[in-house]
Amino acid sequence: MLTEGTIIIIDLDNFSEMIKQKGWSEWRPNDATALLTTLVHDLVNKWSAHVIWGLDEERGTEEVIIEIPLVEPSELKEDLEYIRRRLNEIGVGVSIVAIKDFVGVDRATQRRDAYKSTPGRRRALKLLKALKRRGGNAVLIVD
Repeated sequence: MLTEGTIIIIDLDNFSEMIKQKGWSEWRPNDATALLTTLVHDLVNKWSAHVIWGLDEERGTEEVIIEIPLVEPSELKEDLEYIRRRLNEIGVGVSIVAIKDFVGVDRATQRRDAYKSTPGRRRALKLLKALKRRGGNAVLIVD
């Protein structure tokens, strides 16, 4: 059942370059992916959110799609900015998009389905790509 809510995509900027530069492993949690995993857990618990794709405690989280029913994107601005600031403190950029759209609670089993299975997720991905082309490391809220 679909209801109005917020779709959030969080993606570390220039991840491949960052791990090479810092000498981190991409196969196990590093400073950035471990921190993002913790911050996503905190956000999910605070807002009773649903992780659709990407939360990975075994390898660390590089990208994640979250849906929160009955919450406006603007209500999340402070928490999303906090995530960006915390990652910036360790020298990592992150792009975050939060848009209002219809959400469901169907967890994706494949990355492609996670991003393409609903019009709202496709729109959020398009906005994320545009944000990254402009340099990333920002939070975009679309009510």
